[in-house]
Amino acid sequence: MGRWRDGRGQLTVRGEHDDGSSVTRVPLEIATSYRARTKGLLGRDSVDGALLLSPANGVHTFRMRIPIDVAYLDRRLRVVAVRTMPPGRLGRPRLRARHVLEAEAGAMEAWGLRVGARVAIESESP
Repeated sequence: MGRWRDGRGQLTVRGEHDDGSSVTRVPLEIATSYRARTKGLLGRDSVDGALLLSPANGVHTFRMRIPIDVAYLDRRLRVVAVRTMPPGRLGRPRLRARHVLEAEAGAMEAWGLRVGARVAIESESP
């Protein structure tokens, strides 16, 4: 898995879709520094793909403009919970979570991302 740095990458979701496919690749923004994690999706009107916050085990949507999907990942990048959060909410921290994925509301269901699914994260070289 390795150690990630702030930047861009790709998220690979191994899930089940209505059309029978099981792998989806999504553009990913990686936020590992305190500053990048704190900023997150604040002030944005949309999300291109997903945002990975690491390390993290909880999020809030205060001062956000859009509802978001939140997936909590354990240390092996297995999904332990998925929630849709409207703006102005405080999410409950997940004790087993080590990373959090955020995306526009509805995106994770379209990707087939569900509890128990595993994801892969590849960061782009600087």
